[in-house]
Amino acid sequence: MELAYPVNLSLQDDGSILVTFPGVPEALTDGETEAEALAEALDCLIAALGGYINDRRDIPRPSRPKRGQPVVALPPLVSAKLALYQAMRDAGITRVALGERLGVSEGAVRRLLDLDHRSHIGQIDAALVALGKRLVVEVRNAA
Repeated sequence: MELAYPVNLSLQDDGSILVTFPGVPEALTDGETEAEALAEALDCLIAALGGYINDRRDIPRPSRPKRGQPVVALPPLVSAKLALYQAMRDAGITRVALGERLGVSEGAVRRLLDLDHRSHIGQIDAALVALGKRLVVEVRNAA
């Protein structure tokens, strides 16, 4: 599950740059410059996707970027947490049920799904394994 979301940049009447994400309408931010707007975009996207978890909604898949369209790639830990959340939804597994499988409390599972909590990647990997999934990390050349 690669989570790099394309962004649309629009010049506003006041000269600021508006950032929107196709498929994630809740994620809106801006900046005085394109660089500032893109820097704000990551936090905005993470907050919006955290809202999907809180509202118990499916995580939207990123659309394919158009040629030259900038993308915002989520950090590996956030991507792993979102993959875990979506795997739980797909399997119809509650936080309590996953906690029982892992021998941890529902609160511990809740923290694994909290995009702002600094969970250990090994815990997320173990939770994915309990759901019949595996975590794969890939390193690519920078663009």
